[in-house]
Amino acid sequence: MNAITIEIENTRTQKSTAYLAAVFIICFVSSVLGGSVSTLMSVYLPVVVKDLQGDVAASQLNSVSGYINATFIFGWAIGGFSWGVVSDKIGRKKALVYSIACYGSFTILTGLMPQWEGIVLCRFLSGFGVGGEMVIAMTFISEIWPQKNKPVIIGILSIAFPIGIFASGFITDNVPDWRHGFFIGAVPLAMGIIALFVIKESEQWLSHKQKPASSSNALFSPLNRREVIVGSLLFGTMLIGLWAIFSWLPTWVQSLIATDAPKARGMSIKFLGMGGLIGGFLSGWLVNLLGLRKSMLLCFAVCTGLSFVLFKTNSSISGAVYSEIAIMGLFFGASQGVLSAYIPQLFHTGIRATATGFCFNVGRLFTATAVLFIGVLVSALGGYGNAIFIFSLVFVLGLIVTLFVVKDKKESPASVINETSQ
Repeated sequence: MNAITIEIENTRTQKSTAYLAAVFIICFVSSVLGGSVSTLMSVYLPVVVKDLQGDVAASQLNSVSGYINATFIFGWAIGGFSWGVVSDKIGRKKALVYSIACYGSFTILTGLMPQWEGIVLCRFLSGFGVGGEMVIAMTFISEIWPQKNKPVIIGILSIAFPIGIFASGFITDNVPDWRHGFFIGAVPLAMGIIALFVIKESEQWLSHKQKPASSSNALFSPLNRREVIVGSLLFGTMLIGLWAIFSWLPTWVQSLIATDAPKARGMSIKFLGMGGLIGGFLSGWLVNLLGLRKSMLLCFAVCTGLSFVLFKTNSSISGAVYSEIAIMGLFFGASQGVLSAYIPQLFHTGIRATATGFCFNVGRLFTATAVLFIGVLVSALGGYGNAIFIFSLVFVLGLIVTLFVVKDKKESPASVINETSQ
């Protein structure tokens, strides 16, 4: 009996209800903290840039803000794909622990940086860790959870990130010093230590490692190619619009208000996060009611329409603006819940984390560019609202892909591959 076989037997004894609950809590809390870390800079950004302005001219502040936001997303994209590959090689447990430790450490260091160049580097590495944690947590849960209630659990896990967005508003409300706010990174560091002792390796991954290598493990093999392209387009188009909006939403809000700007910025993120939380939680029921295709069509259509209403028809902040932000967050959250359950099961174990990481994150490379160019093009396009709206038109592409490509089916050829032949 080899070491992997022994570890499989040990892992099987761990799949009690208590163990599953502990793993879920670790993955959920780590993802919540990832959401907070991701959004925290957007809320603090006007204060951070002003504090670190130094020799930077006022005319360059939008560009600096764009670099800070964009590098985080570049880090997330590269990390999401890289950690997926690492996870398929060394296992879900180690990759999850390392990715959590990565984003926790560099979040703390963000608050200690004296210059904006250091902020940019730390945000890149924080994003690198967050991208890995999000992919691995979803992949890990999809492998260890019993099939009968797996969609519900994944739907609940998908709301962790919006909870983190919502929580970032409370952090900025109660911790006005942005440097102190980034000490929240100590919490994911603690979660990583707990995970090291609590989590056991995925039995499904251990079993796969005993089988010989196969050509189907190639990301763009004939078996995987179509699913990779479709998954990347769907997730990518939603991400470009989503990140372009919430990375610059607080700054757009501040541009419309003369007084009490910190409170308004925090409120905008709270409403966006709360909408996303509710949408993700209800995503499973939405699919049961309408089916996958109609659910995605609804999400892309609403996000397209609300982008126009929010950024092209409002010149001041009111209750209606917060309602529009909340509704948009609702459909952002619903789309993430649907896709988070749909994409991992398109692929077999040997390629699952790599392919999921690619689909979840290749769009972030374009997303980071969009976020960067919003800051650069604000003046040319006549304000933040116009700049954000231009990039939100990517929702139309997602609508077209869903309309002509997505079918209402639960499995693809790759997901039902006979893994014993691997």
